[in-house]
Amino acid sequence: MPQIIPIKDLKNTSEISELCRRAGEPVFVTKNGYGDMVIMSMETYEKEMLLQDVFAKLDTAERDIAEGRTKDARESLRALREKHGA
Repeated sequence: MPQIIPIKDLKNTSEISELCRRAGEPVFVTKNGYGDMVIMSMETYEKEMLLQDVFAKLDTAERDIAEGRTKDARESLRALREKHGA
């Protein structure tokens, strides 16, 4: 369940920091009852960025496949072995 806190609670930075670490997900901050900001721990941020990178690479790979930009795996491995002498 998402954590939601009012903006006035940001005054206590130690508690907010602990809340972000415990939540393990973004914490939503409201101002006058409306969404205003999202904060998260560095660990959560790094995980989110890693996932975003993986999804972007998968999207590129799927487009390559759909557009026929593929090579036979055995031929590719043979070419790499020839090029690098393995």
